[in-house]
Amino acid sequence: MKIESSQKFTSLQLELLKLYSFEPSEQELQEVRHMLATYFMDRFQSRLEEAAEEKGISDATLEEWLNEADQ
Repeated sequence: MKIESSQKFTSLQLELLKLYSFEPSEQELQEVRHMLATYFMDRFQSRLEEAAEEKGISDATLEEWLNEADQ
């Protein structure tokens, strides 16, 4: 009898599982975490800039919104 898992791993999760099978040191794990955080931060920033450009939101508009929140 074959049991199907309701939870499937993503490609990223599978790659990370391969990494952990090599038993990296704590320092190596910290470096991987930093690389992943940097990658996703850069990706988010890029998409945010694209969306702002599409909507015509400038840095001045963002500053104005930030200042409104402080008042």
